[in-house]
Amino acid sequence: MALKKYKPKTPSLRHTVLLDNRELSKKKKPKKKLVRTVKYKAGRSKGKISVRHKGGRAKRLYRKIDFKRDKRDISAVVESIEYDPNRSANIALLKYKDGEQRYILAPSGLKIGMNVFSGEKVPQKVGNAMMLKNILSGTKVHNVEIYKNSGGQICRSAGCSAMVMGGDKEYVQLKMPSGEIRLVREECFATIGEIGNIDHSNVKLGKAGRKRHKGIRPTVRGQVMGAHEHPHGGGEAKHRVGGQKKDIYGNRAGVRTRKNKRTDKYIIRRRKSKRGKKSKK
Repeated sequence: MALKKYKPKTPSLRHTVLLDNRELSKKKKPKKKLVRTVKYKAGRSKGKISVRHKGGRAKRLYRKIDFKRDKRDISAVVESIEYDPNRSANIALLKYKDGEQRYILAPSGLKIGMNVFSGEKVPQKVGNAMMLKNILSGTKVHNVEIYKNSGGQICRSAGCSAMVMGGDKEYVQLKMPSGEIRLVREECFATIGEIGNIDHSNVKLGKAGRKRHKGIRPTVRGQVMGAHEHPHGGGEAKHRVGGQKKDIYGNRAGVRTRKNKRTDKYIIRRRKSKRGKKSKK
């Protein structure tokens, strides 16, 4: 999708960059049968903060997305491409030959009126879902399953894709967006192409109000709080009390959280560290 810039008529408009939604379908309301309400639990409960830095967002309905793509060997037509307030990616409304409708994540290059399939022996084109063992090496995929019939869990946000690197002995190597190379079972399903809405990361909201509409409230640094409010607070100068970076509950922050050694055997190469060096296992 293209980006939209504005004339600097006001200080906020000077730096505002938003998405141009002309490529999306004009209808605004989603299908009633494909949405459900989700209770918003952020903000305050009985006057006490339940989730920090969140609350007061615009109302939204959750769109039910078909991550499993388990309607096999039946052609579906792309009826519309719509905005989804719950994710960075856009979604596509499919209508199958038997009349059923489902939402899927919209990959880059998917247009209204195109036919898509899901199954073992389907053409390798954008929007089609198939087993990893049948996908050619060097192909970009998204919405990848980790376990068979579990539904896609990898590469679901805007602009994301993993690359199929080939496979052997019931596993296929996937190169993740982070640079990590890992093994996934060859019978797991993945969708061809990369997720659309690539320019989502280049958006500049321009004013605080748009952030508040999303339900994001101001964040205050722990250093400027009192000692009773945060482990970093209470100092006379700009230094961290206790030396170690901690969260509000006093737990160490910035340390590795991965403890699942059982799945280490599926990771061939770790993602690169922030310093540009390859992290060790």
